[in-house]
Amino acid sequence: MATPSMTLFHSPASPFARKVLVLLHETGQRERVTLEEVKLTPVNPDRTLNAHNPAGKIPALRLADGNVLYDSRVILEYLDQQHVGEPLIPQCGAPRWRRLTLAALADAILDAAVGMRYESFLRPEDKRWPQWLEAQGEKIERALQQLEEQAIAELTCRFDIAAIGLACALGYLDFRQPERAWRQRFPQLAAWYAEVSQRPSMQATQPPA
Repeated sequence: MATPSMTLFHSPASPFARKVLVLLHETGQRERVTLEEVKLTPVNPDRTLNAHNPAGKIPALRLADGNVLYDSRVILEYLDQQHVGEPLIPQCGAPRWRRLTLAALADAILDAAVGMRYESFLRPEDKRWPQWLEAQGEKIERALQQLEEQAIAELTCRFDIAAIGLACALGYLDFRQPERAWRQRFPQLAAWYAEVSQRPSMQATQPPA
């Protein structure tokens, strides 16, 4: 077994970190990375993480030379260039921009869902903003509707950067917003997710119960 040469700062509950972990599994790079769990919230930063990552974001990837990459999109791009298999991010042309756009839509779902988690769980109840929560929920619904109507065939053809992002987004909705019951409204996404959620990479990276 090779000695890990990189360290991933992460939280098991973070869907953005999960995207990185799924890609590591899918590309056979998991053993190259040591996992270091970080517990933080927007109002409770981690000083060790901040020392080399002023944004204080997870995931963050410390490379063998000590440099630190942060933002899941940057880390995914880097790791996708470190394996010998077919890239999970197309390298050029229209396919690249289409897959990155679908991945960005999945990230928009995550941004909204994580923001809702902070607003409804961390913010004192008397300071919560119901209209903002409603608007974020509507953003999630719009994104899921477009994916249901326009992207199923593309998602089905290959488990790449777009599919990884959406799978982690749907998993996070199940984890933090089970009451959303999204499967009832988006049956094609539900069928697709039922299949991809059984992949070893998804099974190995499930958030804590």
